[in-house]
Amino acid sequence: MQPSPPITISRLDLGRLKRLLASPGVRDTDAALALDDELERAAVVDPEALPPDVVSMNSRVRLREQRTERELELTLVYPSDVGPDRVSVLAPVGSALLGLKVGQDIEWPLPNGRIAELRVLEILYQPEATGDDLDA
Repeated sequence: MQPSPPITISRLDLGRLKRLLASPGVRDTDAALALDDELERAAVVDPEALPPDVVSMNSRVRLREQRTERELELTLVYPSDVGPDRVSVLAPVGSALLGLKVGQDIEWPLPNGRIAELRVLEILYQPEATGDDLDA
């Protein structure tokens, strides 16, 4: 496994995610502990200062699986918003995507025991960059 890349998150996402992690049914789960570890190592900035090439909550991203060169698009969402092409921040790939920049790679464990290496190619939509999510 490669070392975890540096990540940046907005103060607004941090507050919302900390509330999610403290909620009944989420608190003390493996997924919550993994996400909390990610939050603890993140650089935290005001929403308007979040670089536009960083994955934040509700961002739509284009990724490439490095081995197969297959590309996919995902939106990083809260658990209640999961759906087709929408991955929960509590899923392993979701917590790993949070805070990454374009060009960074993550390793994603697959059900068959293999590891997929995903590269962030492009941020197709980021709420902070458009001013859509700047209210507390």
